[in-house]
Amino acid sequence: MPALEHSAEDERTVRTQLGRPARGRWGVAARCHLGLPVVIENHPVLEDGSPFPTTYWLTCPLLVKRVSRLEAGGRMRELNAALSADQALASRMSDAIERYVARRDEHEVIADSEGPPGGDAGRIKCLHAHAAHELAGGSNPAGAIALAETGWPDCRLPCVAGAGVPEWMRKKTT
Repeated sequence: MPALEHSAEDERTVRTQLGRPARGRWGVAARCHLGLPVVIENHPVLEDGSPFPTTYWLTCPLLVKRVSRLEAGGRMRELNAALSADQALASRMSDAIERYVARRDEHEVIADSEGPPGGDAGRIKCLHAHAAHELAGGSNPAGAIALAETGWPDCRLPCVAGAGVPEWMRKKTT
């Protein structure tokens, strides 16, 4: 089973990014150009035995806000229509979902009650989950589309004060 571990600094950073502690066992799956967590990978089952809703969780506050705007603007409806009309896109999405589930199952196999997190190959339910999967190396077409439309953040300063700030940057910003 892949290790899901994180440092105390990562825990503090993710807690600040989310506005609450992250639940369950998790590790950093992707970092931004400033070295801060942008996606965490979660164990599929919490300590109390209940399922965790997603394997990949987008933690970057800027990306969360931008993807939320896409969702609010109806982008999921448009992507779902595209999945129905474009067999090649639907096939790539199906492959991405299979990789997502396989990665989750490396931690622990759980039954899918309503399909995998974020939706299945024919229906996008959560662009955040797909964008997080893409950033974590999942080659997820819905995530890639969302990230292309939101633009990759080119932050000059970390979203969490003091977290992961290299020494050379602290001298310029303090």
